[in-house]
Amino acid sequence: MSGINLLGHSLINGNDALLIIIDMQERLLPVIAEKERVVENVIRLVKFSRITGIPVIVTEQQNLGNTIHEIHDELRDTQPVGKLHFNCFGSDEFSEVIRQSNRNTLILSGLEAHICVAQTALHAVSDYAVHVVGDAISSRSLHNKEIAIRRMQHQGVTITSTEMLIYEILARAGTDDFKKVLKLVK
Repeated sequence: MSGINLLGHSLINGNDALLIIIDMQERLLPVIAEKERVVENVIRLVKFSRITGIPVIVTEQQNLGNTIHEIHDELRDTQPVGKLHFNCFGSDEFSEVIRQSNRNTLILSGLEAHICVAQTALHAVSDYAVHVVGDAISSRSLHNKEIAIRRMQHQGVTITSTEMLIYEILARAGTDDFKKVLKLVK
């Protein structure tokens, strides 16, 4: 039972995790609250995922432009999944990529917290362990972000932070991955 909380979720295992970056797009980002912090933390998550071998999915909402270059440049080999639905699972392509990944832990980051992130998390929580990285999401209004976090948490979604997630997946110091990751958190 070590590592299991009352809801039955255990600590994140990187071998079972998938990082999802939702709609970090050119036309949306300029109006987002605390956008610099969100971009910085999403990039940290991407770099961490590359070090630890966690697969990454990027979504793009139709008509909001491309994924911002800072993230796109880190993920040159990742083709974004286009979508019309706010809930990423409304996209057959997205659902298929998730299914084929054979991973049961979804790590969500991106925009907007109260729309696409929340709808995706709330949809997925009945079938997956869902972790939303609270400092790697935002909305146009911080009020909407806070309401989204409370609602997701109330429905069983785990809210975490970039650094909590990194150290939880690493699990111990002294490894090669730990040494590579140190520069991301210092």
